[in-house]
Amino acid sequence: GMASAGPRPGTNRLVVDETIVAEGAVGVLLDGASVETIVSQGCRPIGTPFVATNTHDRFVDELGGRPAIERLQELAASVTDTDRALLDQGLHFGIVVDEHKADFTRGDFLIRNVMGLDRATGAIAVGDAVEVGQTVQFQVRDAASADEDLRELLAGRGGEGAVLFTCNGRGRGLFGTPDHDAGVIAEVLGPVPLAGGFCAGEIGPVGGRNFVHGYTASIALFT
Repeated sequence: GMASAGPRPGTNRLVVDETIVAEGAVGVLLDGASVETIVSQGCRPIGTPFVATNTHDRFVDELGGRPAIERLQELAASVTDTDRALLDQGLHFGIVVDEHKADFTRGDFLIRNVMGLDRATGAIAVGDAVEVGQTVQFQVRDAASADEDLRELLAGRGGEGAVLFTCNGRGRGLFGTPDHDAGVIAEVLGPVPLAGGFCAGEIGPVGGRNFVHGYTASIALFT
């Protein structure tokens, strides 16, 4: 996880034994340990998948041969009032990480924020590069979806302990309680030792590749 306490660069403090530093990274080498990784992005797909047919830089110009904004407008007009309210609160973009699959569900997408809209061109700005030919789908996030996603990913697992790095955008702001993610781990896995903290960005694998995330619960589970 990325340090989150400081209001500006250089004000965070990292602790290694008795040493305190203002920059760098702190890590632990696990020799011979068996570790499973879980990255709960907390979103659910909405609408249908599209192939990105025109992109540049971090802008998606066309989805399925039509302006991206038009696809978004059609989606907003077709969903329930509840989902439309979630679109208004914060729209996200899912990029498929494994194109070999026939169908895509939650967990098959790398989630990125929608950063803005260019109404003059019909393009959507996304917080990552999207290549022509990639499959993408709009996503929404709410407390119920994030809770369900975490429980789904933990179901059937067991472990001797875990380390949890959860986004400071989750916690009380999303769930109304400060310890939701830790509580779900304890509920699903039982009374295993758990450490970690809130972060301003989490690091973990999706589809076998590591990414920097936001709004996720990134877990190392010792098995």
